[in-house]
Order: sequence, then C-alpha cells, then structure tokens
Amino acid sequence: MELFESQTDKNALPNRPLADRMRPGCLDDVVGQEHLIAKGSLLREAIENDRIFSIILWGPPGCGKTTLAGVIANATRSAFVEISAVLSGVKEIRAIIDQAKERQTLYKRRTILFVDEIHRFNKAQQDAFLHHVENGLITLVGATTENPSFEVIPALVSRCRVFALKPLSRQGMVFILKNALIHTRKGLSRNENTISEEALNHIADVSDGDARIALTNLETAVLHFKHQDVITIGDIETAIEKKALLYDKAGEEHYNLISAFIKSMRGSDPDAAVYWLERMMAAGDDPYYILRRMIRFATEDIGLADPGALTMALNAGESFRILGHPEGDDALFQAAIYLATAPKSNAVYMAHKAVKKRVRETGYQPVPLHIRNAHTKLMASFGYGKGYRYAHDHENAYTPQSYLPDNLEADRYYHPTGRGYEKMIQQRLDAWYRIKKEAGQKNR
Repeated sequence: MELFESQTDKNALPNRPLADRMRPGCLDDVVGQEHLIAKGSLLREAIENDRIFSIILWGPPGCGKTTLAGVIANATRSAFVEISAVLSGVKEIRAIIDQAKERQTLYKRRTILFVDEIHRFNKAQQDAFLHHVENGLITLVGATTENPSFEVIPALVSRCRVFALKPLSRQGMVFILKNALIHTRKGLSRNENTISEEALNHIADVSDGDARIALTNLETAVLHFKHQDVITIGDIETAIEKKALLYDKAGEEHYNLISAFIKSMRGSDPDAAVYWLERMMAAGDDPYYILRRMIRFATEDIGLADPGALTMALNAGESFRILGHPEGDDALFQAAIYLATAPKSNAVYMAHKAVKKRVRETGYQPVPLHIRNAHTKLMASFGYGKGYRYAHDHENAYTPQSYLPDNLEADRYYHPTGRGYEKMIQQRLDAWYRIKKEAGQKNR
C-alpha cells in the first residue's frame, strides 16, 4: 500500500502538491465519471462491497484513474499493492507474486495489484502476471491512458473488465478548483472571490479535462499573485503556459487523426484534409507514415480516375526526402490538396478484391494454349501459341480474342466509373466489348 496507505497523512502535509492533497478518498467525493460510479452501478457496488474484480481503468490524463485506485485501496480489506510500470520490471512482479502466495497461504488474504501506466509494460512483463490474474491469486487494477486494444496483450484484456473514463467537464473542473481554493486543511484556504469566475473557467478550458493540470495551474497562479485581491484571466494567462496538443503518436489518437485525414480526402474536402494533416505534423508524427498513407490513398480511392494522383504522392515523398523539415512540409500539403480535389474512384481497389476472391474460389486454372509461348517444337506440337492474334497487326491495335481461362471468360473485375480519366477508359472498353460481341455473333 505504498501509494495509498497513508493517504490522510499525505493530504495534511502542506508541502505536497495541491493536486495530491486534494485527491478524494471515497466515492462520494469523486467528481465526474457518473456513468461508472453512480448509485447501483457495477463498479460502485464492487468497491463498496469489497468485491472488486480485475479491471482496467482507461482514460485521458487527470480524469481520476489513480483516484479510483486510491478509493479501492481505502475501501478494501485485501492487501493493496501499487507499482508503476515506468519503474518496475519482471523482478518486482515476481516478488509481488511470491508475497501474494504467502499472504494467501498463511492469512487467506487476497492481493489487489494496482499497476499505474500498465501500457508501458512490454509483452513479457504483462505475461509475468497473466497466469496469476487468471487463477485469482492477483486481482489486477490497471490504469492506462492508451487504448487497451493496442497496448495491453489480448489475453490480459480478456480477463479484465475495461472501464472507460471521460475527460472532466468544464463544470466539474470548476467545482474542483473552487473546492481546492477554499478548503482550509488540504486546499489553498483562500476566499472564493480571490479568483474571478472567468479566470477559473479559463483554467478549466486550457487544462483539457485534466484535473491534475488544472489544480497545478490554480496553485501556480494563486502563489504567484498571492498579494492581489482578485486574480483575473489576464493574470492566469501570465502565470501558466498554453498546454500542448493532446496527441499520442502510437496509440488511439494517432489512428483517430489519420482516419480523419483519409476520410476528409475521400470526401473531397481539402480544408479538412489540411487541418488534420497539420494536427499530425504539429504533434510530430512521422511524415513518411503520412506519405505512405497518401500513396495508398492515391491507388485505393482515386486510381485511374486521375493517374497523376499516384505520381503526385510519390513526388511529395521525394521532395520531402530532399528538403526535409520545414521546407519539405509544403510538398505534403500540396499532395493532400491534390488528392482531396481529384476525381475519386475505387474501381482499381474493387477489381483487386474481386479477382482475389475469384482466384480463391476457382483455384488453379490453366493458361489457354493460344496465349502460351511455344519455346520448343514439342510445346508447339501441343498447340502452344496456336491461333494467337498479335494485336498490333490489327486496326487500332485491337482484335477480339480470349485472354482468361475458358471457364472464366465472361468475368469482369474492373468496372470504371464515369469520373475523370476513367470516363475515357470506359468509352474504350465499351467499344472493345462491342467489337468482341459482334465477332462472337459472326462466329456462331
């Protein structure tokens, strides 16, 4: 119980950070997360009845994950052990498991293990306590800011109930700030009018639903302007810096933003496309990852409606490789705008899917004899190349003949749209199909 066993004593110490002192010790004091801890809810019943099961608390920073773990520690009669995935390894996990076995054998007492930032454990570290969660020796309470689907091994996720916490609302944040401002023992012990309502709202807004950051900002401002009668929004802007964009280049937000970027280009919205592109670039995402997605987009969503789209995406990559940051950034934006405003067709993508499915269904089909090359006299004697008509010997370099296996001759996989360059392709194909149809009728 290293983190939570002396919670009351910790809160009483004036040298502790305000966010640490104000951490709630029971469910009734927790602000927000009503969807999880309302009266009669599964999680609340489990905590209040000391029947907690293995859970993963997933949510953004400062939303109350560690607070809920502290509430569990205060409410349970089980041994509560806390470790941080940043500081602990397999050795520490094994020691905890050995202690849990001893505790269970000698005292019939179960062990609840709280793992903060569980997503920072690698697969081997997560595997180290998987079996003990499965057999009930350890009840796991994990906390993570990352989507467990990406950062926690599936076997462990399947043995835990995942609870998704939400960022705190502005109303909830302001309530927390006011309570911290006036609380005489744990808080700042100031008058509620010490800071303007507008200033409190501003702190809540720039803290992005993170109560820890909000309380730190409040403490900074109050200490910096302790001799003023009223702290204004201008004072807050002076005392705190603007918070950086919330972005994780490896987790869910990464996939959310690239999804928004791709769908904006697919929807032919260049303004949205460059907005999401800038969000990723400003957060330090890998430009070559973005370029790879644009190259893929050029073939999947534009294809032959504009054959220049693939060239544009490839040229953007080469330009960025030569120029680098920041001069090369514009090449990405130019390509994004081009792709967003190009005519769209997924006909190439759909043709690939259709023919892949057909090959799986029909398996090996022999190449028709007339389009095989007769490299030897023996092959020629078997009819290799017999009847093949060389296209360039005919008008417009086209002559009707079959190129597919006999039982697939009627198949059509590529269906061009009437958009962009594919409109011209469709016209050519229509003309060729007419010639082939007329030739077939004459041969009957």
